[in-house]
Amino acid sequence: QVQLVESGGGSVQSGGSLRLSCVASGNTHSIDSMTWFRQAPGKEREEVAAWDRYGNTFYADSVKGRFTIAQVHSENTLYLKMDSLKPEDTAIYTCAADPRRISTIRALGVSPIYWGQGTQVTVSS
Repeated sequence: QVQLVESGGGSVQSGGSLRLSCVASGNTHSIDSMTWFRQAPGKEREEVAAWDRYGNTFYADSVKGRFTIAQVHSENTLYLKMDSLKPEDTAIYTCAADPRRISTIRALGVSPIYWGQGTQVTVSS
């Protein structure tokens, strides 16, 4: 089992920055990929950015050039640095982890196994 705890959410004005953290505990050596998702009220969940230990990263088109995902192995922590925030970035951001790499998860069309509780990000105009 893997436990995930997110932090770093908050309220910022448009153009501001936030850094989200996701700390993993438990069977962390089994994790091959970690992903940030977000869900705004009335909208479907969206995959924002993903990382795997094979050097692969993914960014949604809506955040490319503004968000940066990074994993610090020694800290068992996944970060999401969010710059140039827009009101449309407002959502609950949730971290997920899986023992499979990004390409495998996509090929299978499945969701990651382990999920955190989420952290709220609010961007005002």
